[in-house]
Amino acid sequence: MKKDYRLFAVFMALALAILACSSSVEVVGTQPPPADQSNTPIATPVVDEGLLPHSLYYLADGQVFRMEPDGKTQAQLTFEPVNVLDYDISLQDGSLVYEVNNQLILINSDGSDRRILVEGPLRPVERGYYQPVFSPDGQTIAYADGGLKLYDLQKQTTSFLLPDQPLGGELPPAIYSPDQFSPDGTKLLINIGHPPDSPWTGAIYTLATQAIMPVAGAQESLTCCTHYGGAAWSADSASFYAAARVPDSSLAGGELWKVDANSGAVTTLIPAAAGEGDNRLFYYEYKPYLAPDGQLYFFSAKFPESAGYLNRVPAIIVRTSPDDIIHQWSVLRGDPFELVNEALWAPDGSFVVVAFAPAEDVYEGGRAEIVYFDGRPNVVLVPSAQQMKWVP
Repeated sequence: MKKDYRLFAVFMALALAILACSSSVEVVGTQPPPADQSNTPIATPVVDEGLLPHSLYYLADGQVFRMEPDGKTQAQLTFEPVNVLDYDISLQDGSLVYEVNNQLILINSDGSDRRILVEGPLRPVERGYYQPVFSPDGQTIAYADGGLKLYDLQKQTTSFLLPDQPLGGELPPAIYSPDQFSPDGTKLLINIGHPPDSPWTGAIYTLATQAIMPVAGAQESLTCCTHYGGAAWSADSASFYAAARVPDSSLAGGELWKVDANSGAVTTLIPAAAGEGDNRLFYYEYKPYLAPDGQLYFFSAKFPESAGYLNRVPAIIVRTSPDDIIHQWSVLRGDPFELVNEALWAPDGSFVVVAFAPAEDVYEGGRAEIVYFDGRPNVVLVPSAQQMKWVP
């Protein structure tokens, strides 16, 4: 689930918790498959024009780069004296917003016209703070700064949506940050930190009504990382799919959810665990993606409770119908993927770009490779990449 939440001590603790969610033991089988499950690769559509369907943006050496669809031509877009921490790209004109040196910066698609939108006090630079996110129409940037804020690019004004609630205040302590807009731009998935040490939770913020709707499953323990690896919205913005993790250092299980975006109701598609005693299994899901063909793609694994704490969970890649998870289950790649730090699905689901960690104790970025599902060998794109994004 690919995605770090800030305010130094709280944020660093969260990052460690998330990373701990994802050790080297043999995984037993896969997620709950049909009885006749096969590891034979399933043929899927092949990209016809160029190696990549769109331009690929990513962080490397602390700067933002763009790779063209030919999979070879690259351009460096930022030239900052210190590392860029977070960024996002407008789907409308390719303009780039990013955080560096306690500033929120906006540049044009070619890297020109550098403008400072927000400048805050000095903070630790180990993690990003603003976490900027463009709205689908490219007119608004959601970001965190003492709470949840929106920057209107046309008016060049900021609106304060949700102020953080400090410890010792009248309301329960909370820290808000943006995660992802719905496709129609009417809703914003947000992350909520609960200092001093409670897990982060997810919520849906409706911009028109200013209503905040918490997202929580039936199990109280499933409160951490409710957008683990990123949420996958339906095209009509009515629902989204997400992996939820258990914030318990003794296991790395989780659930696969479908969430109604209007009511917040959660339908559990794959449970966190099943069975009893020696037969008890924990399930692991990562990075769900709802493709245009209506199929749901994700990384999946299951492992016995006897395996104990897992730091790296080897997962396979599967495709299934969200309406019939068990019986429509297909294994796209049955070989285990153990060092996955990040994954970016092709828009049509024909392949996935994976950032493989260079070592077991590295949890951000890595060698970016195209992983095909039709028997072709992987293609290495760049030796190091993180925060990968497609932009037409």
